[in-house]
Amino acid sequence: MERRTIGAGALAVGAVGLGCMPMSWAYSASRRRGEESLRTVHRALDLGSGLLDTADMYGPFTNELLLGRVLRERRGDAFVSTKAGLLVGEQHIVANGRPGYVKRACDASLRRLQTDVIDLYQLHRADPEVPIEETWGAMAELVRAGKVRALGLCAVGARGGRRSGTGLYDATLRQLRRVQQVFPVAAVQAELSVWSPEAVQGLLPWCEARGVGFLAAMPLGNGFLTGTLTPGEGFEPDDLRARHPRFTAEMMAANQPIVAGLRRIAHRHGGDVTPAQVALAWVLTQGRHVIAVPGTKREHWASQNAAAAALRLTEQDLTEISRLPAAQGSWD
Repeated sequence: MERRTIGAGALAVGAVGLGCMPMSWAYSASRRRGEESLRTVHRALDLGSGLLDTADMYGPFTNELLLGRVLRERRGDAFVSTKAGLLVGEQHIVANGRPGYVKRACDASLRRLQTDVIDLYQLHRADPEVPIEETWGAMAELVRAGKVRALGLCAVGARGGRRSGTGLYDATLRQLRRVQQVFPVAAVQAELSVWSPEAVQGLLPWCEARGVGFLAAMPLGNGFLTGTLTPGEGFEPDDLRARHPRFTAEMMAANQPIVAGLRRIAHRHGGDVTPAQVALAWVLTQGRHVIAVPGTKREHWASQNAAAAALRLTEQDLTEISRLPAAQGSWD
């Protein structure tokens, strides 16, 4: 698989990584299978999708434990990216950016992942009660201690930017400017897909100008851009899409022209090419610093996603994608 670099440290990874969250968190619990998830991770590594993206909150904790079972055998094949800064309660999620907590969280992640170093340690969310410089400083100490190789920041979600009338990622850019004064940012993780392209306007150029890697989260639009979801079919209550405005039956039906456009392009490239692969290939055209991180818990989809790294879109393809209708429905 094509290799791309993250940050000035030139940490090399495959252009398509593996988002591990669906194996333990946010999607239908009834469809989770531990052994199948393990096979999926192994398959992704076999195909060059070396970046494994997880977080201590996924489960919570069980996602890192699952990856640890693979890493104890194949640490040399993997680029481990995990996150800290969010605590999961019974009915809520809260940020914790206190330096002492971040250091303890890192040690706990290292134990669960069965490794002595984390390749990319990301701040999941800034704690509004703790100056982000203090949190980032504690994370920098982890690099100096040899427990972490590089640091990353997850972008602030969509709601704040849209409701305040400012740019979608203005808050994230302010945070990045602040932490960059403390210790270099190696990567930024944010949503980027055909139906959520907002990061292209401000966040991607900021990263490219500074040699910062960009991890494209949700590049398949939480599964919508695969063309495998049926409007009105519904989701299990624990699935995040069951409460998501873009996944109502009405909005899914309204946004089908986007999938139809991706499918037309896929057919031009051959019968084996899928809308999902076109969507991932589009993400990869947004810059050499971009790594797509589609999430899956199925071996078949991991193989299909990895193959997207070899798909080359034409100028005609890119023009058609740029002319697809904007996604309908709130993203808040």
